[in-house]
Amino acid sequence: MLVKTYSSAVFGIDADTVTIEVNVSQGVRFFLVGLPDIAVKESQQRIESALRAIGLRWPGKQVVINMAPADVRKEGSSFDLPLAIGIMAANEKIIRRDLDSFVMLGELSLDGTLKPVKGILPVALKAKEEGFKGLIVPSSNALEAAVVNDMKVYGMGHLSDVIDFFNGMKQFEPVEADIKELFRSHANKYDVDFSDVKGQEGVKRALEVAAAGGHNIIMVGPPGAGKTMLARRLPTIVPPLSLEEALETTKIHSVAGKLGNNTYLMTKRPFRSPHHTISDIALVGGGSNPQPGEISLANNGVLFMDELPEFKRSVLEVMRQPLEDRTITISRARFTVDYPASFMMVASMNPCPCGFYNHPDKECVCSPGAVQKYLNRISGPLLDRIDIHIEVVPVAVDSLSEINASESSEVIRNRVVKARGRQSERFRNLENIHCNAQMSSTMIREFCRPRKEGTVLLKNAIDLLGLSARAYDRILKVSRTIADLAQSDTIEPDHVSEAIAYRNLDREGWAG
Repeated sequence: MLVKTYSSAVFGIDADTVTIEVNVSQGVRFFLVGLPDIAVKESQQRIESALRAIGLRWPGKQVVINMAPADVRKEGSSFDLPLAIGIMAANEKIIRRDLDSFVMLGELSLDGTLKPVKGILPVALKAKEEGFKGLIVPSSNALEAAVVNDMKVYGMGHLSDVIDFFNGMKQFEPVEADIKELFRSHANKYDVDFSDVKGQEGVKRALEVAAAGGHNIIMVGPPGAGKTMLARRLPTIVPPLSLEEALETTKIHSVAGKLGNNTYLMTKRPFRSPHHTISDIALVGGGSNPQPGEISLANNGVLFMDELPEFKRSVLEVMRQPLEDRTITISRARFTVDYPASFMMVASMNPCPCGFYNHPDKECVCSPGAVQKYLNRISGPLLDRIDIHIEVVPVAVDSLSEINASESSEVIRNRVVKARGRQSERFRNLENIHCNAQMSSTMIREFCRPRKEGTVLLKNAIDLLGLSARAYDRILKVSRTIADLAQSDTIEPDHVSEAIAYRNLDREGWAG
């Protein structure tokens, strides 16, 4: 008897439907075709043991299974459940005939328990797109799939539950997720706040500008100046995730298996902080079965790179293209995968090997030229792609002992949200442009026209600091953001002046 069940395979952050055709006929052999990998081939032993655990037996006949499309490689253990149900239906142990209305995923343990699998959210979105009636997944994955509206999601804990469901022996209610309540209860709730930071008003202002325009920023200062503390508070002032951004971010983390046990929709912008020993592939993604890297896991959030010069040169250089294109393409001989990489890069570094160059109290002990050599670990093209360069000076003891609290993250975030609102209105007719940092050169010429005095000021600064043409565009972008924070339609000279100050760590302006 020939039976078809349906599952899904994830490629990148999108899913493709897989049709599983099972034919049980006379004979004793077993065939599994359709480019299955080792994990899929091993499903026979898991299914056979699980069936035995619930009092059923593997068919004593020839079993032929084809996983279509047959020219696409099938990977992972998530096909265990649809394979088992297909075998039971073809062996006439399941009487329900609407198997073609459901997409099924789940890994089987030897006792028949369903284990959670990765990539459920993109599967649910694909199932809805293709008009399937429902989705059957392990209980642990049910809430994640239920985020998709108008899709009946059934969370099952055991293979016997799925068989009873199709045979009408038990009634199961679809799982529902209250997205609005989730956003209301979790959005903008952080363990840290800008009100904890004493002093550093100039750096906090620079971070506010970066958050308002989505700009990349690098902080340079001695150890203990507060660079990491400030960076970890940046997500608290960035506008909250929209539902579309939340779904995209959740898809990436779901595919990578990075969702927590109790997390089914990400409501906060991600903050990723890879160690400087990270490899190229771990940062940008890849592998024989390409997985998203840190830059994609930071999509719609913040990628914090502490001690930037300590990263391998090759690691830093592979970031140049994603910083410009906001996407990363991983190519293999048989296929190509695109992962989104629209993130804010926040970097920090010491000014020199000893860490005390330009320190107000401590003396730098580095040899002549060591400061420039240390900075040279970061290439000029990469440094040009960072919009804001800010120096972080240690806070005086008197400021640390102040009782008065600084501005809270909520107050700063309200200003940032207003500035982003102006940008959304400005770019409402442009596709995939949401903030000033995403503007192309053509858009800069259209939207970033300072007054004549500001233009003269900018040209003089370019000549004095020896900045590149890309730096010229970056200053105009940041000027536009500063004007948005001031709720100004015109870029005034003081806006340009502040933006120029945020380039004071360029080579000619920093280490001589």
